[in-house]
Parts: sequence; C-alpha cells; structure tokens
Amino acid sequence: MASLTSSLSPMASLTSSPSQSVAKLADHALDSSPRATLLKLSAPRAARGRTAIVRSCHGAQTLVDNCSQASNVPVLTCSEAVERLQAKRRGWRGKQQYLAMYSSVSGGIVTDPAAMVIPMDDHMVHRGHGVFDTAAIVDGHLYELDQHLDRIMRSASMAKISLPFDRESIKGILIRTVSVSGCSKGFLRYWLSAGPGDFQLSPSGCAEPALYAIVIQDQLPFDSTGVKVVTTSVPIKPPQFATMKSVNYLPNTLSKIEAEENGAYAAIWLDSEGFVAEGPNMNVAFVTKDKELLMPHFDKILSGCTVKRVLSLAEALVNKGKLRGIKLGNVTIEEGKAADEMMLIGSGVLVRSVIQWDEQAIGDGKEGPVTQSLLNAIIKDMESGPSTVRIPIPY
Repeated sequence: MASLTSSLSPMASLTSSPSQSVAKLADHALDSSPRATLLKLSAPRAARGRTAIVRSCHGAQTLVDNCSQASNVPVLTCSEAVERLQAKRRGWRGKQQYLAMYSSVSGGIVTDPAAMVIPMDDHMVHRGHGVFDTAAIVDGHLYELDQHLDRIMRSASMAKISLPFDRESIKGILIRTVSVSGCSKGFLRYWLSAGPGDFQLSPSGCAEPALYAIVIQDQLPFDSTGVKVVTTSVPIKPPQFATMKSVNYLPNTLSKIEAEENGAYAAIWLDSEGFVAEGPNMNVAFVTKDKELLMPHFDKILSGCTVKRVLSLAEALVNKGKLRGIKLGNVTIEEGKAADEMMLIGSGVLVRSVIQWDEQAIGDGKEGPVTQSLLNAIIKDMESGPSTVRIPIPY
C-alpha cells in the first residue's frame, strides 16, 4: 500500500471533515490526475471520510459509495453463481468465441463458456507459476502441434513444473478437445501449471500439476498490411525467463500498451547489449540490402515455432535467387532501421511487414516482396503442408 499512502499523503488533512474531504479530494484529483478514479470508502460513521485514489484504465472520474454496494452483495448458491456467469457471458460480445475447454482438475471437457474456469488457488493464477503454448487450427488440422508440444515441455522443465500426464496423453487430450469443439479454423491454447492447493509461495502444497486447454474461434479478419513499430522503454526479461513461454506476460502487455499509446502496432525490445531482440509476442527479421534474411539469435529470446518454420521455408527463396542467404546473429538498431525489409513473425501475425520503426521508414515504406513471399509460403504450408506439421482432427 506504499503507493496508495504516498498518493494520499499530500491530502491527509482532507480527512478531518467528511463532506469537505470528498469535494476537495475530487477537485484535487480532477486537477492533478485526469485518469484517476476516486473511491469513497463510506464505512461506519467513525471511519467515514476516508478516501483513496485508484487508477482506472478507462479514465473514468466518479465517486463510488462502496458501503451501500457492499451491504447489497448477495450470497449465492452454486446454481445461482452458474446462472449469473451464464448471463454475463451472454452479455459479452467479444471478437473471440470459446468453443470448448479441458481441465485436468475437473477431468473433462466443457462447452459452456460459463464453466470454463480455473481454481483461484492454482499457483498459475496467484503466483504466475505456469507455462503455455498455442497451436493454430487450419482447415480441420492442428498446425505444428508437435513442435509446440516440444516447446511447452521444455518450458515446463525450466519452470520446474511436473507433467500431469505423459506427452502422448497430453497430445491426445488436446486433439480430443478440438474435436469436441467442432472448430475448423481458430486456435488451441493450453497451459501446464503447478496446480491448485493453497495460496503459499511454494508449490509444495499443490496436490498435483494441472493441464488446461481452450479452443478459440477468432472473428477478426486476417490483416497483412504493413505496420508501424516503436522501440519500447519497458525492460526486457532476463534470458532465463525470456527463453521460456511462461504466463508472466506483464512486460509484454506493457510494451504492447506503450506501442498502442504511440500509434504503433507493436514495440520492439533491445537486449542488454543494445542489440535487436524481439517483439511482445513475435520474432523480428530483416532483409538486408545484400538480400540476406537476418534474424536475432535465440539465446536470449523465445525460440518461436513459427519463425523456425519460416526459416526452413525461406530456403526455397534462396534456391530461387530471391535471397542470397539466411543468417542468425546480432543486429544493431541502426542495421535494422537501414534494412530493405523488416517483418514480424509469430503464430498470430504469421509474417507481417513493418513499414516504419519509430520515425524511420523501412525501405521504401511499403510491404516488401520477400516478406510477402514468406507470408504466402507459411499460409500454403498451413493449408497443405506435410504431415510433420499438420495433424488431422477427427471430428
């Protein structure tokens, strides 16, 4: 509560008179903090007049009487809670639909989004002790599921999370969950966690590790137009954490927010030595003026499954003379900005052109031909690639 106390310290005298305190505090907040939301703690008479400032991501400025709200909070039965969750879900109109979820805690698959829940005492929820991965669903096939499974196994080992089942059983559960969903185009996201047990720091009280999986149907149309990126001010994760795909994505989220606040699509991290690293949830690659595909080493960043597949597919462009070669190495920010082409590569964006980095146009400021060729190659691979990257779903 140090930050809360410090934010209130200049106004400590306001609490002497309840009616005046709220008015003065509101005036102060409106003048000094345009994004603050005021929360009036209308407690028992002896405690009235206490106020606190909390941040709102929506910038709302309202006084809320919590006492009247708290006194009206109902105690729900299990069935009443489920009914309310279902009503809430019906009222949400997001751009994604959740078609099926598996939980090893419940031991089954559900198709009602209101039942897609995780225990609050799961260490992934309250301690961030979990890892995850994603596989695309394309035309009734899971794309690169084995490759993503290999990575989540490595991440789990690095995070000291035991497996609830062996690898083949996990694979079977994931395929079964997609089959039940009926989804032919979307995403399968899955997590391994230390599991539920208690709210302690150590996972020693967790009865067993947990596996969760959810099938997501995305309603957003695919967009391959060129985007702007910025250099982020958010510190990059140390290599120990950057090289595993854990649920600790606060730095990633903050860098994405920073990009959006600056009118950009994504923010680019530099590593501790100042070399180009990666984006918030995608890798970065360049086409140099010598027509060489250049990409940062994977020793300090996440080894992307999609980018590794793109590197493999890029060999065809070398054979056709569209690229002179492929290289992994250190990339300075000056080299990156001077490149003919820059691209973001990941399971969400596939291959997307970057046409501006900070205030610098990349190349001629248009989508590059090599980037477009690599995008076409990965799309074709997802739709008709070999059995090593496409697993049919038995609906």
